[in-house]
Amino acid sequence: MANDTSLNLNLPTLKHTLDLGKQLGRLLSAGTILLLEGDLGAGKTTLIQGLGAGLGITDAIVSPTFALIHEYPEGRIPLYHFDLYRLTSAEVHDLHPEHYWLGLEAPLGITAIEWPQRLSDEPENYLSIELAHIEHGRTAALSISGVVDCWNEVRRSLTAESTAT
Repeated sequence: MANDTSLNLNLPTLKHTLDLGKQLGRLLSAGTILLLEGDLGAGKTTLIQGLGAGLGITDAIVSPTFALIHEYPEGRIPLYHFDLYRLTSAEVHDLHPEHYWLGLEAPLGITAIEWPQRLSDEPENYLSIELAHIEHGRTAALSISGVVDCWNEVRRSLTAESTAT
Protein backbone atom coordinates (compact mmCIF):
# COMPACT_ATOMS: atom_id res chain seq x y z
CA MET A 1 0.00 0.00 0.00
CA ALA A 2 1.50 3.33 -1.03
CA ASN A 3 0.94 6.70 0.59
CA ASP A 4 2.70 10.05 0.38
CA THR A 5 5.79 8.71 2.14
CA SER A 6 6.11 5.22 0.65
CA LEU A 7 6.02 3.32 -2.61
CA ASN A 8 6.16 -0.43 -3.34
CA LEU A 9 7.57 -1.70 -6.64
CA ASN A 10 7.90 -5.11 -8.26
CA LEU A 11 11.25 -5.76 -9.90
CA PRO A 12 10.82 -8.97 -11.92
CA THR A 13 14.39 -9.07 -13.28
CA LEU A 14 17.90 -7.91 -12.43
CA LYS A 15 17.55 -5.34 -15.22
CA HIS A 16 14.53 -3.82 -13.41
CA THR A 17 16.67 -3.43 -10.27
CA LEU A 18 19.43 -1.75 -12.29
CA ASP A 19 16.85 0.49 -14.00
CA LEU A 20 15.41 1.57 -10.65
CA GLY A 21 18.91 2.57 -9.58
CA LYS A 22 19.50 4.46 -12.85
CA GLN A 23 16.26 6.36 -12.43
CA LEU A 24 17.17 7.27 -8.85
CA GLY A 25 20.60 8.39 -10.04
CA ARG A 26 18.98 10.83 -12.44
CA LEU A 27 16.50 12.16 -9.84
CA LEU A 28 18.18 12.25 -6.43
CA SER A 29 19.84 15.42 -5.22
CA ALA A 30 23.04 16.06 -3.29
CA GLY A 31 22.51 15.41 0.40
CA THR A 32 20.21 12.42 -0.14
CA ILE A 33 20.85 9.50 2.19
CA LEU A 34 19.81 6.02 1.02
CA LEU A 35 19.45 3.28 3.61
CA LEU A 36 19.44 -0.07 1.79
CA GLU A 37 18.04 -3.10 3.56
CA GLY A 38 17.60 -6.69 2.48
CA ASP A 39 19.09 -10.13 2.88
CA LEU A 40 22.40 -11.10 1.32
CA GLY A 41 21.89 -11.26 -2.44
CA ALA A 42 18.68 -9.19 -2.37
CA GLY A 43 20.07 -6.70 -4.90
CA LYS A 44 21.44 -3.84 -2.80
CA THR A 45 24.74 -3.59 -4.68
CA THR A 46 22.96 -4.08 -8.02
CA LEU A 47 20.72 -1.12 -7.17
CA ILE A 48 23.82 0.96 -6.33
CA GLN A 49 25.41 -0.04 -9.66
CA GLY A 50 22.33 1.34 -11.41
CA LEU A 51 22.45 4.45 -9.23
CA GLY A 52 26.05 5.02 -10.29
CA ALA A 53 25.12 4.60 -13.96
CA GLY A 54 22.29 7.12 -13.53
CA LEU A 55 24.77 9.55 -11.98
CA GLY A 56 27.15 9.11 -14.93
CA ILE A 57 29.79 7.19 -12.98
CA THR A 58 31.89 5.04 -15.30
CA ASP A 59 34.01 3.25 -12.67
CA ALA A 60 32.98 -0.31 -11.83
CA ILE A 61 30.85 -0.30 -8.69
CA VAL A 62 31.40 -3.27 -6.40
CA SER A 63 30.36 -3.98 -2.85
CA PRO A 64 32.73 -2.27 -0.40
CA THR A 65 32.40 -5.13 2.11
CA PHE A 66 36.12 -5.23 2.84
CA ALA A 67 36.95 -1.59 2.05
CA LEU A 68 33.87 -0.37 4.03
CA ILE A 69 33.35 2.66 1.79
CA HIS A 70 33.89 3.45 -1.86
CA GLU A 71 33.89 7.06 -3.03
CA TYR A 72 32.84 7.91 -6.59
CA PRO A 73 33.40 11.66 -7.10
CA GLU A 74 33.16 11.79 -10.91
CA GLY A 75 29.40 11.58 -11.49
CA ARG A 76 26.76 14.30 -11.73
CA ILE A 77 27.12 14.45 -7.95
CA PRO A 78 29.43 12.31 -5.78
CA LEU A 79 28.35 8.89 -4.54
CA TYR A 80 29.55 7.46 -1.22
CA HIS A 81 28.79 3.75 -0.88
CA PHE A 82 29.06 2.18 2.58
CA ASP A 83 28.72 -1.52 3.41
CA LEU A 84 28.40 -1.98 7.17
CA TYR A 85 27.80 -5.76 7.10
CA ARG A 86 31.01 -6.74 8.91
CA LEU A 87 30.95 -3.95 11.50
CA THR A 88 29.52 -3.54 14.97
CA SER A 89 27.64 -0.37 15.87
CA ALA A 90 30.69 0.85 17.82
CA GLU A 91 32.94 0.34 14.77
CA VAL A 92 30.43 2.18 12.57
CA HIS A 93 30.38 5.04 15.07
CA ASP A 94 34.20 5.31 14.75
CA LEU A 95 33.86 5.40 10.94
CA HIS A 96 31.77 8.62 11.19
CA PRO A 97 29.44 8.11 8.20
CA GLU A 98 27.62 11.29 9.22
CA HIS A 99 30.64 13.27 8.00
CA TYR A 100 29.70 12.15 4.49
CA TRP A 101 25.97 12.78 4.67
CA LEU A 102 26.58 16.20 6.23
CA GLY A 103 29.29 17.09 3.68
CA LEU A 104 31.91 17.66 6.39
CA GLU A 105 34.84 15.64 4.95
CA ALA A 106 33.85 15.42 1.32
CA PRO A 107 31.60 17.35 -1.07
CA LEU A 108 27.91 16.75 -0.43
CA GLY A 109 26.63 13.89 -2.54
CA ILE A 110 24.45 10.80 -2.25
CA THR A 111 25.34 8.58 0.69
CA ALA A 112 24.19 4.99 0.15
CA ILE A 113 24.45 2.67 3.16
CA GLU A 114 24.02 -1.10 3.01
CA TRP A 115 23.13 -2.76 6.35
CA PRO A 116 22.00 0.52 8.01
CA GLN A 117 20.74 -1.32 11.10
CA ARG A 118 24.38 -1.19 12.24
CA LEU A 119 24.35 2.63 12.37
CA SER A 120 24.71 3.85 15.93
CA ASP A 121 22.98 7.12 15.00
CA GLU A 122 20.36 7.14 12.26
CA PRO A 123 20.19 10.24 10.08
CA GLU A 124 17.19 12.53 10.49
CA ASN A 125 16.19 12.52 6.83
CA TYR A 126 16.60 9.56 4.49
CA LEU A 127 15.12 7.38 1.79
CA SER A 128 14.88 3.75 2.86
CA ILE A 129 14.80 1.00 0.23
CA GLU A 130 14.06 -2.50 1.43
CA LEU A 131 14.68 -5.18 -1.18
CA ALA A 132 13.17 -8.64 -0.79
CA HIS A 133 13.20 -11.79 -2.89
CA ILE A 134 9.88 -13.05 -4.21
CA GLU A 135 9.11 -16.04 -6.42
CA HIS A 136 9.68 -14.07 -9.62
CA GLY A 137 12.30 -11.39 -8.91
CA ARG A 138 12.20 -9.00 -5.99
CA THR A 139 10.24 -6.17 -4.46
CA ALA A 140 11.46 -2.75 -3.46
CA ALA A 141 9.70 -0.93 -0.64
CA LEU A 142 10.70 2.74 -0.69
CA SER A 143 9.86 5.05 2.18
CA ILE A 144 11.10 8.34 3.53
CA SER A 145 11.79 9.51 7.02
CA GLY A 146 11.88 13.23 7.62
CA VAL A 147 12.36 15.47 4.59
CA VAL A 148 13.85 14.17 1.34
CA ASP A 149 13.90 17.16 -1.05
CA CYS A 150 13.28 15.29 -4.28
CA TRP A 151 10.85 12.65 -2.92
CA ASN A 152 7.74 13.97 -4.69
CA GLU A 153 9.52 13.95 -8.05
CA VAL A 154 10.97 10.46 -7.38
CA ARG A 155 7.62 9.05 -6.32
CA ARG A 156 5.80 10.60 -9.29
CA SER A 157 8.42 9.35 -11.77
CA LEU A 158 8.57 5.81 -10.34
CA THR A 159 4.77 5.56 -10.14
CA ALA A 160 4.46 6.63 -13.79
CA GLU A 161 7.17 4.14 -14.79
CA SER A 162 5.59 1.23 -12.93
CA THR A 163 2.18 1.85 -14.50
CA ALA A 164 3.76 2.09 -17.97
CA THR A 165 5.40 -1.37 -17.75
